[in-house]
Amino acid sequence: MITNEQQDEIRGWFAGRLPEGLFEALVEVAVDREEIVVTGRVPAPTTSEGASDAERRGAVEGRVREFRERTRDERIGIAREAEHRFDRKVSWAVECDGRRVLFTHVAAPVMTRLRQPERQVLDTLIESGVARSRSEALAWCVRLVQRHADGWLDELRDSLDEVRRVRERGPDGDTDG
Repeated sequence: MITNEQQDEIRGWFAGRLPEGLFEALVEVAVDREEIVVTGRVPAPTTSEGASDAERRGAVEGRVREFRERTRDERIGIAREAEHRFDRKVSWAVECDGRRVLFTHVAAPVMTRLRQPERQVLDTLIESGVARSRSEALAWCVRLVQRHADGWLDELRDSLDEVRRVRERGPDGDTDG
């Protein structure tokens, strides 16, 4: 698991490395063992007053596509630097008019052993049409837990950071033995 200090370092590196004006704002730099996802805000397109929802959605899609194509070479260069420095793949996303679009990302396989009751949960999700496979059902379950347990997961991450700090300090050497 990545420490808060490592996340802060990576977030800071991107904040300093991204050229002025690439994004309207740097929204998030999310990090795990395999991937860094950099999300920035791009300005919403101007649509005529009274534009339909479909027209606004189309304008946002067009703006995102334009940004992606226009900045591709620059983003690839930055990603290569970061991948070399942090030993993780870099993915990009944008927020535009309240919509988040992820360009490319890592889908890391995860192996797990499940007993029958857990498999039955996944199979129920498949049979009900919520998921098409056990893999998709498991991803759905993880997203559900994440949505409902963010505070608890944050507290757990903070505790892990404290354990790492204590472990790094090691014994103080003042033993009477």
